[in-house]
Amino acid sequence: MSGEADTAPQGSPASASLPARSRAAAHPALLRWTALVLAAGVWEWAARAHGSVYFPPPDRIARHVHELWFDGPARHLFLSSAAVNDILPSLGRMAAGFAPAAVAGIVLGVAVGRSRRAYALADPVLQFARAVPPPALVPVFVVVFAFGTPMQIASIAFSAVWPVLINTAAGVRNTDPLRLDVAAVLRLNTTERLWFLVLPSALPRIFAGLRLSLSLSLILMVFSELLPGTANGIGFTLTEAQTRSDLLTVWAALVLLGALGYLLNTGLLVIEKRMIGRGRAT
Repeated sequence: MSGEADTAPQGSPASASLPARSRAAAHPALLRWTALVLAAGVWEWAARAHGSVYFPPPDRIARHVHELWFDGPARHLFLSSAAVNDILPSLGRMAAGFAPAAVAGIVLGVAVGRSRRAYALADPVLQFARAVPPPALVPVFVVVFAFGTPMQIASIAFSAVWPVLINTAAGVRNTDPLRLDVAAVLRLNTTERLWFLVLPSALPRIFAGLRLSLSLSLILMVFSELLPGTANGIGFTLTEAQTRSDLLTVWAALVLLGALGYLLNTGLLVIEKRMIGRGRAT
């Protein structure tokens, strides 16, 4: 009897809500993939109908991407030697610039956001730094570091830090004052308030800044690799293909960059959902 009582009926709202939630979660993903397939189909039809050498069809681009970078052995994750020379150095430069920018942006953003006076003093500088186009700063870093990997990493880090810093400071300042009053009543110390109250409240804005910084890091990575002094990377491959008028490789590099940007952003969104869920639970 107890087992029958504990089991929800098949027609109950609790059991019916599970398939509904699954359908609701699958619906946006289905729409995204349908739109992508339709766009690729239109592109394929238009490219074949026009027959222009400047706009190859997607199936040729996809085959060329596979031949260039993903026809290696399974023990190497199907990465070819060209992928090791092109993709991995670019991702390494981007990570070396993005990681310190993210850490510095969060730490400085929390420090600025926690003080009203510091925020008032720093806000004009932050807004000015955010308004400067990141590629315009590359010549400055060329003068300071000369051409090479240090210049590329420095330009990525300097440009990527501002969105994280500004969004973190705004998220910290938007912490609910009532919750701060409750924390004072409970006599939480500064570290406990920061860890259990301020950071969970600011996480949505922090991840919004991280996504912007990730996009900027990818753009700056490619732009810095287009400059002289680079011997590998996706941007270098793009420049070499343009010099040889190898338009199929140019398109392959553009598709690869788009795929990398999508995968990196998706991974960051997964982390965001886990972190924000845990922050709300606390």
